[in-house]
Amino acid sequence: MFNRIVIKSILFTVFFASCLTGQEKYWKELDPGLSTGEFESPRKSTVGDSKIIILKIKPSVYSLKLFCAGELNHANLTVREWCEKYKLVGAINAGMFQADYKSNVGYMKNYDYMNNPKINKYFSVAAFNPINPEKNASFYIFDIDETNMQGIIKSYHTVIQNLRLMKRPATNRWSQQEKKWSEAALGQDKNGNILFIFSRSPYSMHDLNNILKQIPIGIDCAQHLEGGPEASLYFCYNDFTIEKAGSYETDFFERDDNDRFWPIPNVIGIVKR
Repeated sequence: MFNRIVIKSILFTVFFASCLTGQEKYWKELDPGLSTGEFESPRKSTVGDSKIIILKIKPSVYSLKLFCAGELNHANLTVREWCEKYKLVGAINAGMFQADYKSNVGYMKNYDYMNNPKINKYFSVAAFNPINPEKNASFYIFDIDETNMQGIIKSYHTVIQNLRLMKRPATNRWSQQEKKWSEAALGQDKNGNILFIFSRSPYSMHDLNNILKQIPIGIDCAQHLEGGPEASLYFCYNDFTIEKAGSYETDFFERDDNDRFWPIPNVIGIVKR
């Protein structure tokens, strides 16, 4: 009996260690609650290196903040400039913007500041800064065909409505199309972690969703933030830096030579609690 227990214990230890080794293969921990991964896409793009960059953020350790040029009364900034000006660990687009170069395409509020009061037909809503932290999750991506939008607005200080990529649980909501672009997206995994997602190589969103389901990130849902050369991801922590600018977009910027960040009006930034 004792020998069987010892053998089982050893086998469990070996199995657990192999799982950890497998995780380490994909993720680089930069700080407790903050990891990054670079994933080879199982489907190769016709442009670029076909790599997917992920920042994984534990919301109990790091929090998100929404920064809007309209609220802060200054010009649009590149994602790196947003980080440098407001001492952010990292940042990504907050969503597509309208012709005024300020207003989000979907509903957007940040505490008392209203960027866009109009609720459109986009089904994905990211919410953070809960009004009652004991009752509501610190970060959550809602499907508003399942959860009432007004209830979300009443429960969170920061609410961002964007085009849905993936509905819970990891359901691809895009039919196939010819259009493709570089992509910046916001996701959440099955453990509640926040995912900043970036692909310089262009894909149709149908294909990208399937790729995100195939790579080992445990994705549960995602929303589109921006595509093409305006898609941006910047991260700088200690000596580790990520600088990713998009490029290719069908019918707009059909080439892979963009080498700079474009100024954008609204970003989601990462700060340590």
